Amino acid sequence: MAAARGCPPAGSGDRGLAELLLEFSRAQYRAKDGGGAAAAKVERIERRCLELFGRDYRYSVISNAHGEVCAHYPRHIVLLERDNAAGRDPFESTVQVGKLQDLINRSKMARCRGRFVCPVILYKGKHICRSATLAGWGELYGRTGYNYIFSGGSDDAWADAEDISEEDSALRNADSQLFDKVRGHDIKLLRYLSVRYICDLMVENKKVKFGLNVTSSEKVDKAQRYADFTLLSIPYPGCEFFKEYKDRDYTAEGLIFNWKQDYVDAPLSIPASVTQSLSIDWSEYQSWDLVQQTQNYLKLLISIINSDDDSGLLVHCISGWDRTPLFISLLRLSLWADGLIHVSLEPSEILYLTVAYDWFLFGHMLADRLNKGEEIFFFCFNFLKHITSEEFSGVKSQRRKSLPPGFTLEEICMLKQRDRGSTTSLSSDFSLGMESSPGAAGSFTYEAVELMPAGAQAQATWRKSSASSPQAVLWSRAQQSEDRLPSAGMVEVKSSSSSSSTHSDNFLRIGSSPLEVPRSRLVSASDRESRLEEVRSAFLASYSRTIGLKAVPPSPSGAIGGLLEQFVRGVGLRGSSTL
Repeated sequence: MAAARGCPPAGSGDRGLAELLLEFSRAQYRAKDGGGAAAAKVERIERRCLELFGRDYRYSVISNAHGEVCAHYPRHIVLLERDNAAGRDPFESTVQVGKLQDLINRSKMARCRGRFVCPVILYKGKHICRSATLAGWGELYGRTGYNYIFSGGSDDAWADAEDISEEDSALRNADSQLFDKVRGHDIKLLRYLSVRYICDLMVENKKVKFGLNVTSSEKVDKAQRYADFTLLSIPYPGCEFFKEYKDRDYTAEGLIFNWKQDYVDAPLSIPASVTQSLSIDWSEYQSWDLVQQTQNYLKLLISIINSDDDSGLLVHCISGWDRTPLFISLLRLSLWADGLIHVSLEPSEILYLTVAYDWFLFGHMLADRLNKGEEIFFFCFNFLKHITSEEFSGVKSQRRKSLPPGFTLEEICMLKQRDRGSTTSLSSDFSLGMESSPGAAGSFTYEAVELMPAGAQAQATWRKSSASSPQAVLWSRAQQSEDRLPSAGMVEVKSSSSSSSTHSDNFLRIGSSPLEVPRSRLVSASDRESRLEEVRSAFLASYSRTIGLKAVPPSPSGAIGGLLEQFVRGVGLRGSSTL
């Protein structure tokens, strides 16, 4: 365990991503497999991840060189300690790596396959974590036998039979105190990481394999050990469901999970206090298609991490290597697109980091999933086209907190423009304040305008008087959605430096409004869209050249599938042999 600094770039650019995808598609990463012909390639991938993390963060590394901490976690587990982005208030983690490692070693048996609670994203000083679900009796009393059953006999379940420590044996032989002990350590780890919210993606209360309960979950812990945490049951289809996605020509629209299957017994359950800021009818979740379900769950996660408290978040499914990386990766990319994390990374670099660290090094079995047609990995990056709007923006969530009900930022700009010649009309009805935000790349802040209206009558009077004004045309809700800044009259002034520049000309001006507060270029909805589209395009291009899609049977008309046609036209790979 050592703090790592200044690793040289390795495997950068399109070639690096192609090498990563090829290695990823051959076999599942296992930390204990340090030797062999692929070792040098994996080492380059690991070095590249550390270099990319080091661009924006001070970090330490927990050593897992031979898989002694967890067989399917990275050999270099990164603990992000401080956000060092220029022009931002530094958010520093209070976690000490030595104590964290001690808690990990004590708690790892509490979770399926030893995949303990691991922090992977640092956002505003909060740790966003991932893990597997809680282990059940079957695993605690015989991890090797459990692994064999759970994997259908295809894994190296029995290979570690001689590696069981005396402490593990003692735990297995413990009687009624077993769960108290191991789950107690798990809870201590969660509390040390300041995790309050636990989002469980399982569609089951307990995973059943061959009639045996092989895993459990916090929501059905009989002793209610996790009652002090905010538990969210947000059931999401497992990787098997994504074969239907592939069979439908990689089309998620209209694809609805069958919630009436016998094994599905975990209903959606979210505390009302968590959903107050979201206009979502959660009772309709079983009627959502895959697009809407993924969108709504992502909105929920973004809302949680932008809450006013300092609490962290844990996301997990069963093993933590399919659905979990899907949402961790979408969270990382969404926050990056807003300029809130990894602010110095280019689209190709954040793509490399999330593919390598969130998916490959945390053990996603891409080769197995591809062989079965369960293409959840491809779905993740193709799905970026569905989260480009401002409604998924963390910046929007922060800005809107300061706006009172009934007024939008656009209307405030209208008011300011109309009353700019008066020193009394504005101050008599409203108090207007400016608030800086750490969420912008560069030295400028976005506006968070606080108004305290004199009352509903004042709002109605103002809207009535302004409805027919020339300015109202630009800011009309009929022309623009409530949560999107207007594109008409928008002028973008860019500096020639990178996205992390602190030059004074790196901001947007909106129309002719006098409320010309400098804004980071990264918080624009249109810029968020372009950044995510760049990531998606880079992924599609590299994926098609290395792994490729399995074409579904052609339709009677002989038309090429929708996504394959998109590859041909949008990525410029007409006639590629990989398609």
